[in-house]
Amino acid sequence: MLSRTAANLYWMGRYLERADFTARLIEATQRLAALPSSYGGAGNAWESALAATWMTQAYAARGLPLDELSVSTFLTLDTDNPSSIRSCLDTARANARSVRTALTEEGWEAINTAWLEVSRFGHALDGREALGPLLELVKHAISAFEGAAQRTMLRGDAFWFINLGAAIERADNSARLLDVKYHLLLPRGESVGGSLDYFQWTTILRTVSAMTAYRWVYRESVKPWLVADLLILNRQIPRSLASCYDEILRHLDLLASVTGKRGPAHRLASAGHARLAQGNIDAIFSGGLHQFLTKFISDNNRLGEAVAEQYLF
Repeated sequence: MLSRTAANLYWMGRYLERADFTARLIEATQRLAALPSSYGGAGNAWESALAATWMTQAYAARGLPLDELSVSTFLTLDTDNPSSIRSCLDTARANARSVRTALTEEGWEAINTAWLEVSRFGHALDGREALGPLLELVKHAISAFEGAAQRTMLRGDAFWFINLGAAIERADNSARLLDVKYHLLLPRGESVGGSLDYFQWTTILRTVSAMTAYRWVYRESVKPWLVADLLILNRQIPRSLASCYDEILRHLDLLASVTGKRGPAHRLASAGHARLAQGNIDAIFSGGLHQFLTKFISDNNRLGEAVAEQYLF
């Protein structure tokens, strides 16, 4: 496969995953922001949404208020924000169109339809009542593409590059979501393990559709270290860091079986996979959850760069 084709497929997978994550993040932020001030408040909820998408500085440069409509518009429809949902879908569609013959008709139609439907919302939200339908549309569209890919695409390098990109992006998103919760969300003066803390961890689980999974696995009330264990080390849940690295390593191995060679990307993925396989949540917390997640995000970025150097240039 040509490196340009591989790059288009890989980044298409990443941008679709990013659009889905952003939609879920905004839904979660709405729940946090809806807390009454008498309950402890979540006045920094929209700030946390910007932090989770690494858009804090870019948004501050606009001089816009930290309110639901302004932040939501920035994260959904703002074409000047390269990580907005509309920008992600626009880039994913452009990549998909460049490799149209590598996709099935169903896969292409799912992406193209998502782009067309989101484009109809324009460049700004008319009001908060428009936000819910937009987010539902995005989530269903990404699920439609994933279903089409799983059911109709050949299990070959095109399929592997899409899923490799999605898994690297998913790992990054899950790690940043956990780190933002741990460092930003809980207001000063609010106790860890208190009612607000419980609600926020529950919302994090709902962001990644893991509330039911948590109850099945742990069968007890929501506790921070158990949520972290689920989203970092538990391979049963697709959005955990360990599960993402299982998928990353598997797709890199499949690509190596076609090319006949391995490289820096395999070594970095193997090292990350081993650290997660040998990980222990007590050791992670004793060493500092923030420090662990910061290193993971940095290593995951290095892996993305290594994949690009190995396959996409």
